[in-house]
Amino acid sequence: MKICVLVKEVPDAGVRKRIDPASGRLDRSGERTLNPYDTHAIEAAMVLREGGEVEVSEIVAVTMGPEGAVRALHKAVSLGADRSVHLCDEALVGSDVAATGYALAAALEREQPDLVLLGQQSDDGECYTVGAIVADHLRMPSLTQVIKLDVVDGGLRCERQAEYGYDTVEVALPAVVSVGDAINEPRYPSLKAIMGAKKKPLATLSAAEAGIDPGRVGAGGSGAVWSGAQEPPAKPAGQIIEDEDTDATVAQIIAWLEQRKLI
Repeated sequence: MKICVLVKEVPDAGVRKRIDPASGRLDRSGERTLNPYDTHAIEAAMVLREGGEVEVSEIVAVTMGPEGAVRALHKAVSLGADRSVHLCDEALVGSDVAATGYALAAALEREQPDLVLLGQQSDDGECYTVGAIVADHLRMPSLTQVIKLDVVDGGLRCERQAEYGYDTVEVALPAVVSVGDAINEPRYPSLKAIMGAKKKPLATLSAAEAGIDPGRVGAGGSGAVWSGAQEPPAKPAGQIIEDEDTDATVAQIIAWLEQRKLI
């Protein structure tokens, strides 16, 4: 089995996110890191390899992004991927979700994976839909919010979170599976793995090399158009009750709750 894991470089969770008013795109000038949801996908691939139920010949990390996105690929390799593929081209800048899914699918077609894994969402856009778009272009079945994954009869039996409980679904391979963060606890990379990550094979693909139609990507090939953004309204300051007299403090809290019909 060959597994490809889609990964993404995102702004660090501690960085305040803002939209660049000139381009309408997320400002990525601050500290960046590997999307934390994708670490669960890499771990899921490693668990399949180490479980012994199926022979995993190769785990390949795949990303689309600017030159700096190689950092996410190095992290993915330090977590267990054997090699990585970087789809990088100015023609891809400004791609919306649909165009991104199309471009990633084109890169994956070159790899011919038996299984494509990715995190349930990215920590920046949080659109949840890239996996389904990729699956549609690859003409593969797609599952989302998967929290348990087992190999059965050459396919997969997956347990996925649903709105009112859990679904158990069997899917034939090849398939695209978006995993939830409840599926596992990602391992920490060893120092040896971190030091050796940059030595692992990394292929850089242009849009042309991936066979991507330039009219279907980038700002010009995207259906979504940015029309503007504004800061959310500021929250009113909270009320601080000093506990100088416990009885009086309790009375104030009860009165505050009663006024808002919370008790």
